[in-house]
Amino acid sequence: MLRIHFTGRDLGRIRIAARPDALWETVLSFHRLRDKRSATVFGEWRRETRTRLNGEARLLASLVPVRGYFPDFLTPPEGICGMEPAMEALRGTPEERLRRDLGLLAAGGGSHPSGPAPRHEELAAGRPRALGDLIAALRGYHRAAIAPYWPHIRAQIEADRAARGRALLDGGADRLLASMPAAMRWRPPVLEADYPVDRDLHLDGRGLLLLPSFFCRVTPVAFHDPELTPVLVYPVRHSGENTAPAPLRPYAADVGSLGKLVGQTRSAVLRTIEGGCTTGELARRVGVSPASASQHASVLRDAGLVVTLRHGSAVLHTLTPLGAALLHGGADDSPPADGAGPAGRSAGPAAGARAAATSGTGR
Repeated sequence: MLRIHFTGRDLGRIRIAARPDALWETVLSFHRLRDKRSATVFGEWRRETRTRLNGEARLLASLVPVRGYFPDFLTPPEGICGMEPAMEALRGTPEERLRRDLGLLAAGGGSHPSGPAPRHEELAAGRPRALGDLIAALRGYHRAAIAPYWPHIRAQIEADRAARGRALLDGGADRLLASMPAAMRWRPPVLEADYPVDRDLHLDGRGLLLLPSFFCRVTPVAFHDPELTPVLVYPVRHSGENTAPAPLRPYAADVGSLGKLVGQTRSAVLRTIEGGCTTGELARRVGVSPASASQHASVLRDAGLVVTLRHGSAVLHTLTPLGAALLHGGADDSPPADGAGPAGRSAGPAAGARAAATSGTGR
């Protein structure tokens, strides 16, 4: 079990990441690629991704074992800004950090219980060619596994973020922490989380960055080094309104559904959903019945413009990147596959080693 200890100051310094982190999603998706769980969501994605890979998995597998520790230098804070800022940060990782993290990887066994892989020695020494090979592998894997699905990933994470934000506004830090997924339990002043290893993390006034993740499953992920700015990566819920989890596919609107968007009422519905709202709130603001509001939201969801997440007894609707782009004339701030978006991660500058539970891995 992981126990995160809060002080009063920590409760006032809880943040929710402004957008998905490109490198966290990249690394955690590599775990999902190699397991067989959640086939409804990930089965088609696994098949499509494997056909696009060109050897990138070999190097990544030596750094990200199926179970156990993986180096934190793989997920620097700049990942929230997109792949290119993250790659530059990775290229500038101090040699001391590389040696420490890779030493922990070798000591933990991972894929190489007899010692570090040969390329790890070059990487630990900070050799530019070894770092370049790692960056190339991460870029190639990201293009194959993440970039085609980024709008879908981002939509699900933003829906979760809207739900957490609503909990924070409705009841403060207590309500926010109590709203976390079932694997986490808020017992003031401690947040408990199911975890493969027994560990205590004392925040000591530094606060906590909550980072919802599409590819994090079952149990959360936290840094191994207690001196780093505390970050808790946790799984989002993959579901719609009264539906089974949807498969991960490249996001595209259905042309037939988009044709239903003509009319002032549905335009008003789209504008109202922009800030996130429940079906009841949508009905009141637009001036329609709850049944009509639900029907309009359903059409928009089928068109790929809205994502719906159940939040307690209510249903919360938020826009997808496609819906926001339609509403704002094509503007969309989602980071491209190899480019930077606006910075939004409020974690500190240190990039470090993570003690994480990635679907059964102890860190």
